[in-house]
Amino acid sequence: MVAVLRRTFAIIFSVEFIMGTLGNGFIALTNIIDWVQRRKISLVDQILTALAIARIALLWLLFLDWWIFVYYPAFYSTGKMLRIYFISWTVISHCNLWLITSLSNFYFLKISNFSNIIFLYLKFRVRNVILVTLIVSLFLLFLNVVVVKIYSDTCLEGVQQNVSHTSRLCNYAQICELLSFTNPIFSTVPFVMSLATFFLLIFSLWRHLKNVQHSTKGYRDISTTAHTRALQTVIISVLLYIIFFLSLFVKVWSSGSQERHLILLSVWALGNAVLSAHPFVLIWGNSKLRRASLSVMLWLRYRLKI
Repeated sequence: MVAVLRRTFAIIFSVEFIMGTLGNGFIALTNIIDWVQRRKISLVDQILTALAIARIALLWLLFLDWWIFVYYPAFYSTGKMLRIYFISWTVISHCNLWLITSLSNFYFLKISNFSNIIFLYLKFRVRNVILVTLIVSLFLLFLNVVVVKIYSDTCLEGVQQNVSHTSRLCNYAQICELLSFTNPIFSTVPFVMSLATFFLLIFSLWRHLKNVQHSTKGYRDISTTAHTRALQTVIISVLLYIIFFLSLFVKVWSSGSQERHLILLSVWALGNAVLSAHPFVLIWGNSKLRRASLSVMLWLRYRLKI
C-alpha cells in the first residue's frame, strides 16, 4: 500500500514539476525575447521574469527534496549538504515571497484608485516603492541566513564525533523545526503586505463599481476586468503564503509516524500544485503573455495537423 502511494505521489509531483517549469519558463523566455527585441523591459515584466526564475529554482528544490526525502534519506547524513540545503531553501523561498509581494504592490498601486495623498505619492513612484521593498527584503534575507547558519552549525557541531545515520536525521529534524519558526517570522512582513493589498484591492473595486454606476459600460468593463485580474493574482499569492507556512509546520509534525508522513505528502502535493498553477494565472492576467500563449497554442495546433 505504501509503495503504491509513493508511486502515485511520484507521478503527481512529476506532472506538477513539468507543468510548473513549462509555465514559468514560458514567462521568463517571452519577457527575455521581448527585452532583446525592443531593447527595454517594463517594471512588471522585470518582476515577472525574476519571479519566474525564482519559481523554477523553488520547484527544482522541492522536487529534488522530495525524491531525496523518500528514496535517498542518507543524503542528509552529510553536514555540509545539510547546510547547503537549508541555506538554499531559505534564500529561494525568501526571494519568491518578496517577489510575489512586489508584484502585488505593483498591481495595487497601478490599478487601485484612492484620493489619499500618501497613496497618490506612492502611485507616481511605483519603481521607487518596488526598489525600497526589495532592498528591505535583502536586509531581512541576510538576517535570516545568518540565523539559519548559526543554528545549523551549532546543531551539527554537536554530532561531529557521532557519524550515525540516526544522529544526522535527528539534527535534520531539529533544523527543520527551527525553520518552521524562523522562516514564518521573517516572512510576516511580506505576508501582511500582500494581505493588505488584497483587502485594499477589494475595497477599491467596490468603490469603483459604486462610483461608475452612471458611466459608460465600456469604461466600467475595462476597469472592473483590471481589478478582477489583479485580485486573482493577489488571491493566489496569499494562498501560496498560507500553504508555505502550513507545509513547514506539517513537515516537522509529520516526522513521527507513517500516517503523518502521508499527510505530509498530501500537503506537499497541494503546495506544488499551487506553485505549478500560479504561472498560468499570471499568464492569463497579463495581456502580452496571454497573446504570446495563444500564438504558441495556435502554432502547436497547426504543427500537429501537419
